[in-house]
Amino acid sequence: MRRTARHRSRKPEPVLQVCGFESHPLRMFNFFKKKKEPENFQEILSQFKGLKENLEKLSAELERLKKESKFSIQKTGIVRFNPFSEIGGNQSFSIALLDGNNNGLVITSLYTRGGNRIYAKPIIEGKSQYLLSREEKEAIEKAINRAHNELCASVNPNSKC
Repeated sequence: MRRTARHRSRKPEPVLQVCGFESHPLRMFNFFKKKKEPENFQEILSQFKGLKENLEKLSAELERLKKESKFSIQKTGIVRFNPFSEIGGNQSFSIALLDGNNNGLVITSLYTRGGNRIYAKPIIEGKSQYLLSREEKEAIEKAINRAHNELCASVNPNSKC
């Protein structure tokens, strides 16, 4: 018995989802295809309308991502130090992990011969309600300043910030 095209089961086409938009993986990069040149003014207007709609979708998605990224870790600063003179090496550290609003936490690890102690303190708008050590303050300043310097350099690469 011969199988015809009707009896063959068709596999569903794979779908790729990127930033909320679904697309077939091969259609996703359709800029490699030769596109048909518009033949009249109406087709040109139609293409512009499609481009405008795509730009509006991309702009809305960009704004959404900007808002969401404000709450992810964007700034980091680390300071290694030696809290006790009898133990060699800078094996202790403070690290600040901050979001776009300078909220986050600072983690401090104090290494001693007897063990390792780890402390975490919340940071709100670059400050803590708890007393901060000199190293913790320095880690927070490094995180804030590094982000500021990177932004300044990206806007004006020839100036010193």
